[in-house]
Amino acid sequence: MVNSVIEKDVTVEGNITSSKGSVEVRGRVVGDLSAQAVTVHQGGTVDGALSAQSVTVEGSYSGKIQCEDLRLAASSQVKADVSAQSMATESGAQVEGTIRIVGKKG
Repeated sequence: MVNSVIEKDVTVEGNITSSKGSVEVRGRVVGDLSAQAVTVHQGGTVDGALSAQSVTVEGSYSGKIQCEDLRLAASSQVKADVSAQSMATESGAQVEGTIRIVGKKG
């Protein structure tokens, strides 16, 4: 799996797609993001739709999340409509929006 990193001093305006890899956001993304796995690190910001198998948010996120597994760290600030199969939220995470957890299929 290929790992792409958007560093702290980088702002990306536009959509990002990684069909076979993961994307780590330490900087800022304004646009939709699609990958196998996405991590928004503490200090990172994403504004747009997020689609991945696995999503971890430690920083700030605003938009719509569609994933299988979602993890929200204590430092996360999320304003989103969420659709996921499973979700783990650490104490202290800030979440605002509609959350739909459908459970594992099978």
